[in-house]
This record gives sequence, C-alpha cells and structure tokens, in this order.
Amino acid sequence: MTFSAIILAAGKGTRMKSALPKVLHPLLGRPMIHFVTNTVAAVGVNQTIVVLGHEAEQIIPLLNEKTEIVYQRPLQLGTGHALQLALPAVAGNCDKLLILCGDTPLLTTATLQGLADYFSESSAACTVLSTVIANSFGYGRIVRDLDGNLMQIVEEKDASIEQKQIKEINSGCYCFDAPALREVIGELKPQNAQGEYYLTDAITALCKRGKIVNIYACQDSEEIMGINDRVQLAAADAILRRRKNEQLMRQGVTMIDPNTTYIEAAVTIAPDTVIEPNTYIRGNSIIGGNCHIGPNADIADSIIGDSCLIHRSMLCNCRTGNNCEIGPFAYLRPGTVLADRVKAGHFVEIKKSEIGEGSKVPHLSYIGDCTIGIGVNIGCGTITCNYDGTNKHPTVIGDGAFIGSNTNLVAPVKVGKNSVIGAGSTITDNVPDDALAVARSRQTNIENWSAKKGKK
Repeated sequence: MTFSAIILAAGKGTRMKSALPKVLHPLLGRPMIHFVTNTVAAVGVNQTIVVLGHEAEQIIPLLNEKTEIVYQRPLQLGTGHALQLALPAVAGNCDKLLILCGDTPLLTTATLQGLADYFSESSAACTVLSTVIANSFGYGRIVRDLDGNLMQIVEEKDASIEQKQIKEINSGCYCFDAPALREVIGELKPQNAQGEYYLTDAITALCKRGKIVNIYACQDSEEIMGINDRVQLAAADAILRRRKNEQLMRQGVTMIDPNTTYIEAAVTIAPDTVIEPNTYIRGNSIIGGNCHIGPNADIADSIIGDSCLIHRSMLCNCRTGNNCEIGPFAYLRPGTVLADRVKAGHFVEIKKSEIGEGSKVPHLSYIGDCTIGIGVNIGCGTITCNYDGTNKHPTVIGDGAFIGSNTNLVAPVKVGKNSVIGAGSTITDNVPDDALAVARSRQTNIENWSAKKGKK
C-alpha cells in the first residue's frame, strides 16, 4: 500500500501584500514550502502532490521533480474543493493520506510521524492534528462530546459564542484513510459563511457514518502556526533560527549570543567553533572545527577550513584552507581560494584569486584575478590593476616574492619567484625570478618652491 501526501498551496496570500507567492517567502534562506516538503519526505511518503493556483509557475521550478502538481484555478473555493481536485491524482492503492498546508513550516518530522503512527495504530478513517492555544481566534475549533470524542470542527465565522471559547484548535493537518475520504468528498457543499467547500465537513460526514475519527494532540502549539502576513513570517523565522542554533550548540558549536546569531538552514558547522554575536552564515556554507567567527561576520556559500579566524569580514562563494586569518573588514569575493595559513588582513579585498600556502595580504590591498604562490608577502596598499576598461587580465606572483608597499601591478603581468618589488612601483612588465624591480622616477627636490609660490 502507498502513503501519499497532499500539500495545499493554492492561495493568494493577500495579507502578505507581495507579488511573491506566500509559500515562496524565505525562512532561514529557503522558500517556506521547502520546510513542508522536506518534513513530509522525512516521514516516508511514497507520493507527494502539491495543489497550486495563484502564481503556480513561480512555485513549480522550486519543487522536487518527482512532485506531482494539481491546479486549483481560476477559483480557490476552499480546502474541500482542493481535495476534490487532488484526490483523482492520489495513487489507487493509497491507504494512508497525509493532508497539510504549504504555509505551516514549523511542523516537525516527529509530530507528523506521531500523527501517522497514531492513525495507523487506531485504524481510524481520519486523525486530526490539534493543539491548545491561549488565543484561538481565527482557527477552527475542535468540538468534542461528553466522552471526549470528536463531534465536529467549526470554523471561526460559523462558530457560536460558546464554541468560540474553545481553546483546542484544528491545525489543518490530517491523516485520512483514502478510500473512506473518497466516499464522502463528493458530498461537500458550500453551506457556510465563507461560501467554500470545507474539508472539515468530510470529517463530520465520516462521524455520521460511524467511522472512527480521532485526534492526535500536538504538545507544542508553535508548530501549528500558519504564515499569513509578514509579522507571522518574522515570528516563524525566529522560531526556526532558534531551533537551528540549538541543534548546532548540541553538536558542539559555541554561540556567545544565540539571539543575535543568524544561521541558515543548510549551513553545517563542526564542533569547537565559536560564533560571536551579529554573525550571518548563509546558503550552503560549511564551517570547519575550532574556528572563531565574528563578531559581525557575513559568510555566504563558502567553505571554511579548520582553526580559522574570521573577524568583522564578508565572504561570498569562496574557500579557505586551515589556520587562515581573515579581517577585520576584509571582503573575499566569489572565486577566492585561500590555501592553509593565509592571512587576508584588514581592509583587504580579494576577488577570483588563489592565494598560496603561508602567503600574506596583511592590509589595505586589492587582489583581483590573481594567482599568488607560496610564502608571498603583499605590502600595504598593493593593487592588481586587472581591468583595462574592456577585459579582465591575470596577475601571477611566484613563490617567495616580496611586493613592496603601494605597488601597482598592471595586468597581465608575472612576478617571478623570490623577486622583490620596490615600494611605490608601477609594474607593467614581467619580473624575472630572484630580481629586484623598481619602477618609479628619480626624486627631484626644488628648493624654496613654497616661498616662490607664495610670492605669486
């Protein structure tokens, strides 16, 4: 038999006030719907169906290619209407059908697994995921009989004054016996204040037929929170960030202040690394062990070796070896590769360059489209003049070279091994190995020049 899942994601999300579909708004660097699809995949479903409507063409490219799409458009007439459209796509041998919303990214694998297991163990036609919250406004209320059994789910606009006092609410997540749902789904009518087809009416119909309909209570009510506006988006991001930080700390990462540490979902960090406040680590970054990152570091899609120090610096799409020292106020741009024991010091910018083992760019330099060998020292204020206004050109600096302060290396140019460039030089020709290159005019002093200027 097959375990299938239907994710409802057809709504416009008008309260987001955005041209971007609601389920594509990012949380921890990922589209919201990725949290839902990843959690569904983790509970072992064999088939995933996503119901789309508004701006479906923006959403489809970000879904797994195995995901099946059902369209609910031009009109979205409620959850029951979505299921009427989606059920024909469900595998014929499906016996367990998980239904949830695409805007509930806080649901955990443990909760969905618990719901699915409880459904199977109880031989129910439907198990509803519920929780208890202090402010139940806006949610469907769980109405039980005197024995505690589920009688019906009443939506906010259809609830009586007494029913609105109920604190147990419907999460919008269910496990159904697929054949049982097929029996009643055609009976749904839009006889409610919304004029919509409610999936919850199918649950009432199952109860009337004497089917087993029960409730699985989620103990952590924050998991149930849906995202309807930017305020809730920010609240969900904070919850997911807290979970990510706690996971990393339990794995051996030290965070001086987790509340001001921003780490996205796909990031991995090895044990014994320390993260200082106001640090952002984004994308698919991988941080080695025993590093010290921050404060005020911003690292995106980069691979950092072990025992590195990154202090008040920005790194994007770059890679470092072990024992590197970066910053403060360095900027490593895409394509930068540092070998072991490289220093990129304060106010250094490096772009699309490879820096050899043990080499140093200590301060106030721009290195672009450059290959630097082993044990090279780049003096303060050195610039690789890599752009001629039309094309970018490479600079190559051999092992052991010493580049004096305030040097301009006009690419394309090669500096040989163990060569020395005199401070203040503008190098336009290749420098041989072991040579001294000085490219500056002889100093001229004009005596009494200031006095003569003053007379004028």
